[in-house]
Amino acid sequence: MADKTIRYTPEFKKQMVGLVRAGRRPAALSKEFGPSAWTIGLWVKQAARDAGDGDGGLSSAEREELRRLRRENRQLREDREILSKAAAWFATEKAPTKRSSDS
Repeated sequence: MADKTIRYTPEFKKQMVGLVRAGRRPAALSKEFGPSAWTIGLWVKQAARDAGDGDGGLSSAEREELRRLRRENRQLREDREILSKAAAWFATEKAPTKRSSDS
C-alpha cells in the first residue's frame, strides 16, 4: 500500500486556524475537512509562533533561515574538505629543485 502525503495549501491552513480561533474544535474540523485534529492543532501552534505568541518555538521565518544556514554550512564544510585534500596533495608533490649556478 502506497503512503500518500497530502499537502495542504497555506490558504487552507489559514482557514482552519481561523475556524479554530473562531471557536470551532479541531476534531469537528477534522471530520468535516479531512486533516487530523492533531495536524490542525499543529497549524494553530505554528500560526501563534509566527504571530509572536505561542510556546517559544521557531517561527516559520526562523525555520526557513535555519534550513538555509544548515545547507550553507554543509556546503562550506564540503568546500573546506576539498581544499584541505588539495593542499595535502600539493604538499606531497615533490617540489622542483633549485639549481644554483657556480659562477
